Amino acid sequence: MSAARALYSLLTWCAQPLLRRKLRRRAVAEPAYAQAMDERFGRYPAAAIDRLLAPGGSAGRLVWLHAVSLGETRAAAVLLERLREQLPGMRLLLTHGTATGRAEGEKLLRSGDLQVWQPWDTPGAVARFLRSFRPAVGVLLDTEVWPNLVAGCRRHGVPLVLANARLSEKSLRRAQRLAALARPAYGALSAVWAQTGEDAARLRCLGAEVRGVLGNLKFDLLPNAEQLAQGRAWRAQTGRPVLMLASSREGEEALWLEHFQKARAHPAADAGQAADVQWLIVPRHPQRFDAVQQLFERAGLSVSRRSAWAALPEPADLWLGDSLGEMALYYGLADAALLGGSFAPLGGQNLIEAAACGCPVLLGPHTFNFAQAAELACAAGAAQRVAHMAAGMALATQWVHDAAQQGAASARATRFAGAHRGAAQATAQAIAAIVQSAPAPPGKPMR
Repeated sequence: MSAARALYSLLTWCAQPLLRRKLRRRAVAEPAYAQAMDERFGRYPAAAIDRLLAPGGSAGRLVWLHAVSLGETRAAAVLLERLREQLPGMRLLLTHGTATGRAEGEKLLRSGDLQVWQPWDTPGAVARFLRSFRPAVGVLLDTEVWPNLVAGCRRHGVPLVLANARLSEKSLRRAQRLAALARPAYGALSAVWAQTGEDAARLRCLGAEVRGVLGNLKFDLLPNAEQLAQGRAWRAQTGRPVLMLASSREGEEALWLEHFQKARAHPAADAGQAADVQWLIVPRHPQRFDAVQQLFERAGLSVSRRSAWAALPEPADLWLGDSLGEMALYYGLADAALLGGSFAPLGGQNLIEAAACGCPVLLGPHTFNFAQAAELACAAGAAQRVAHMAAGMALATQWVHDAAQQGAASARATRFAGAHRGAAQATAQAIAAIVQSAPAPPGKPMR
């Protein structure tokens, strides 16, 4: 073990009590964080392992897929469909880092599959995880590269790959500052498949073995048809245009509120005619729903939450999207959307789902986490970049008061989403080739 990884391992080992405390605090708002906490440290009940092995007694086709949070888990869904076609009879070991990811992941499990928390990145927790399950392959999605996890897989003979891989310029600079940790980790991955050519170049700078540029799995996700239809039906009955601040992050709601109040007091201001539009705010993280509602109510605005709606959205100054797994409904309800995470320096959120729902998007200046998708969407006319929140609100208001312009933007968004599909099939074929060439694990997994 290198000196850098030895120091890192000591720090992660010492941080374990802090992690437990953080999980207990988060469990106050999201109880799932308190469930099966020992799994985070590589300790699993014997019954769970026995259940994983029960039908055939062999883990030779055990595919471990790590999807840290909600977005990655949704992308994993379409990849899993293709993987099950490529590897009939495979069993799935699904790991996550967040409660929302784990809740979404439950929908992907079949008989013989198992779901556990991602092991904390200490050598001991990683070793216990790998000895317990001995997967035929490990698949990390997007950016989830952990030094001890990669080193442990190499030591235990588990091929570990990074699929749907992306790396922003900011992340590359940070990794280069920690090159003594990052380069061995990226270099020890068995294979990397990048989303874009730019991602591939940056990953190679860290020593990753990039075997191809296969595109973004999220383009292969189709929106929930029932939700989309419901949202569009509600939109038709609202009587006025609907604009959304989608997947908003901390600080952006306050920024939006500042310009909304100015626009309402002075309808001719740059932020547009706010009184003519129904606004829908959908925060990115569920633990912030109550705080966002309180922010608006303290400003004197009435708020109607999605969780209280029955047949139709209830009248209010603002609608608050406080549900999980219903973004297709919200995008169907909206005539256009401002993309959260892009108006604060947070790198933006995924715009692909909006495009697939035919909802044109306004982007703020900060989209480094989805740089190429943002550039392609703007080039295709499915999105447009603005300098700040006020400009986005003004342009969105202009769009929705021009039916021809909004309809054309919606059609361009739909075409853009459909033009970039195919990553799931190509990625599944590449992973299957590694599984089929890997030797079967020796014997029954240890506890």
